[in-house]
Amino acid sequence: MTWDDLDAHLDRVPGTVSAYVGRLDAPPTWTRHADAGHYAASTMKVAVLAALHRAAEAGTLDLDAPVPVLNDFDSARPGAPRFANAQHYDNDDAVWDRIGGTASLRWLADRMIVRSSNLATNLVLGHVGLPAVAEVWALAGARNSVTGRGIEDFAAREAGITNTVTAADLAALLGALATGADTPGPLASPAACTTMLDVLLAQEHREDLAAGLPEGTRIAHKNGWVRGVRHGAGVVLPDDAPPYLIAVCTTTDLAGGDDQVEDDACLLLAHISAQVWAARHQL
Repeated sequence: MTWDDLDAHLDRVPGTVSAYVGRLDAPPTWTRHADAGHYAASTMKVAVLAALHRAAEAGTLDLDAPVPVLNDFDSARPGAPRFANAQHYDNDDAVWDRIGGTASLRWLADRMIVRSSNLATNLVLGHVGLPAVAEVWALAGARNSVTGRGIEDFAAREAGITNTVTAADLAALLGALATGADTPGPLASPAACTTMLDVLLAQEHREDLAAGLPEGTRIAHKNGWVRGVRHGAGVVLPDDAPPYLIAVCTTTDLAGGDDQVEDDACLLLAHISAQVWAARHQL
């Protein structure tokens, strides 16, 4: 396979397929529409995670202090009524079982990533705030990605306030976490970056990028999907080659929908991931 072959294959896919592949701290080996904007789906949760750990290091939030678990949130649209999440649209009943009680921000952040809980995301976002997430994107070197609202904030969505990512920006964010685990970087201390990577390594939704890797291959990643959208971004950690970044964003009819986790878009991401894995020594 050559990168031109992969591009030719993807040219036949309906919709937009964006990608960024390369080593850490190096120019990318292969990109495809890497700056094209896509609705973020759950990939924005990585930036929320980083904003939380930055706040903890600054001493403004305690990761282990209990916070109320309530399904009631401020809209990002000024003057709009408060909104709530729908349980059937979530991926983690464990967070919903805590409603009316408490949970630590650390636990909520874990559920936000490993199970992609929307309720946990909005709870964490309510504590860190949208400006802190915007700062994370900026510090990571992202140029086009915006986190403008919480998940299921339909009043904000109708007002044109949305969450957007690009493949290049997701790679920049994951790359900042990965390099920051070894040397002090712009996002957080090496210890905090290592902690965040450990959470991403524990990801339980493994039906796209991870499915294209050999069994047991470590990948610190986050995916996201809604109808017409399937994304995956992560740091792959081979035993026999240096780590590499892969971010694939698709806006395509192949993405079946909110209640269909595994679909043809998953197979497409797995195919791309497998092709990149096969070329890992040449990245």
